[in-house]
Amino acid sequence: MTHTEALKQAYETAVEKVAADDFNYGLTEDIVQKVSELVGNSERNKGVITVLITLFSHKMIMPSQDIRYHQAKLENGFSGRNIDKAEVTPFLKSVSFPAMAESGWLTRSLEQPHPYTLDYPGAITPKSVKELFLSIIDSVQMQGVSAEKILVCLFTLLVKQRNDMRIELAKPHSLSIAKIVKVLKKHFTYQYSGSGASRLPTVAVYAAYQCMTAQVSRYKDKVLCPLEPHNSADAQSGRIGDIDVNNLDGSAFEGVEIKHEIVITRQLVADAYEKFKIHNTDRYYVLTTANMEVADWEGIESEIQKISQIHGCQVIVNGVYSSLEYYLRLLEDPAEFVDKYVELLKNDEAVKFQHKVAWNDIISMGI
Repeated sequence: MTHTEALKQAYETAVEKVAADDFNYGLTEDIVQKVSELVGNSERNKGVITVLITLFSHKMIMPSQDIRYHQAKLENGFSGRNIDKAEVTPFLKSVSFPAMAESGWLTRSLEQPHPYTLDYPGAITPKSVKELFLSIIDSVQMQGVSAEKILVCLFTLLVKQRNDMRIELAKPHSLSIAKIVKVLKKHFTYQYSGSGASRLPTVAVYAAYQCMTAQVSRYKDKVLCPLEPHNSADAQSGRIGDIDVNNLDGSAFEGVEIKHEIVITRQLVADAYEKFKIHNTDRYYVLTTANMEVADWEGIESEIQKISQIHGCQVIVNGVYSSLEYYLRLLEDPAEFVDKYVELLKNDEAVKFQHKVAWNDIISMGI
């Protein structure tokens, strides 16, 4: 049995349990409560959840392995990270479970070269999550609790949570350009309880580019690159911005850097230049949702002029809202933008349930 087969087996059992309203796992109430607490905060505990799933699937196919020894360099250890990256995280994404970009072991608190014993020194936060995490592992490895039963419990709770969180998003088609921008501003600045709102302006500008690259002559024979994961570093991905438009030969044509509630400075413009200076980039936008009235425009313009003289690229610093208003004027029907934005809200991994609920709330309240 491979790890993927073990995951599928547990997942299929979990789906059947949810369909039958069967939440009996053959586990003690204490363990079920611990797993439930972790799943209830799974968006914040993606790394912890991913590592647990990796360990328990490995225990299913290698019962003799002490799963606390999660690194190959530990004595009698194994590479949990490699298993996660190759099989676990791709599986989690395929079934729309909370997942890290590549691996749970990219979280520093989880990648310490120490076994996951109860005295594990990694700074997993909050402390309550660390205690739950280590306690559940200990129950399997030291107390003989079935890894498969805990995995089924975990998956059942994740399936139920996923199903409960599915929401049909509103697609208003009668909004004027001004009202669309007003709705977007409310959506970006809504009072959210957690992180992730900074992704929304990027999603909106990307939706505009999806429309423009199909309709605006400037983008004829150009390729809009897919959105990168929210926390992907440009230097590692080879991208020059949050949004990239390339020529047909793959060379960089246009880039967009987007900041949320951060005033653009001369240094930020200089930092942007470092990303595209080795490319023959035609135009580069640095956009923000922040109020730029307080910005050092003299310094910014000086840096832009310097880049133009050295490189030739036209750097444009502007507001996200004014840019979106301009982009929407270029479109045959702004309603197409709304459709694109809503589809991205549905499918972008960085967009959370609360962002989707907020969108529907804002639309339902009217403008």
